[in-house]
Amino acid sequence: MNVNKSNYYAHPSSEIEAEIGEGTKIWHFSHVLKGSKIGKNCIIGQNVMIGPDAVIGDRCKIQNNVSVYKGVILEDDVFCGPSMVFTNVLNPRAFVERKNEFVNTLVKKGATIGANATIVGDVTIGEYALIGAGAVVTKDIPDYALILGLPGKQEGWVCKCGEVLTREIYSDEKKILECKRCQEKYEHFQDYLKPLKKIGGG
Repeated sequence: MNVNKSNYYAHPSSEIEAEIGEGTKIWHFSHVLKGSKIGKNCIIGQNVMIGPDAVIGDRCKIQNNVSVYKGVILEDDVFCGPSMVFTNVLNPRAFVERKNEFVNTLVKKGATIGANATIVGDVTIGEYALIGAGAVVTKDIPDYALILGLPGKQEGWVCKCGEVLTREIYSDEKKILECKRCQEKYEHFQDYLKPLKKIGGG
């Protein structure tokens, strides 16, 4: 079944049972289950399963072989790399019913999750955070954080544009991180960053 297909593209091999935003493209053998919502201008790759009742914002990119389960919310501009994994049950057993125990995962605006990373449910990934390929996330991640390894550990900070922030400037006893790519600046506190000016873009 295809719902409101005139406003988006779905490959003939895909199965659509939910609300899809204008301009979104859904590719081969993907399945969007009932109750899910996908925003505008998203790209959904091959062999992707979404839902039921998952929420995906505008302009998200979900690469091949990703499952976005019930309880997962992706805000706008989120990137999910190939074969990354969300979980929504913390202690699964094949012979124990746990449908009433699904946990939630919130991925905030602009975050990136690299290929083959695993996000263990009941966490929040902050705005513009970058989860490296193969990392395993088991706890909340701050905005702009760079997470690498198994288990995932914070190894630095990233700019909104995705560049790792390595240039340090000191001004009036404040530690400032400047992006080498786009020159955006952030004040560096002990455990978070604060943009020093409004960053353009959607």
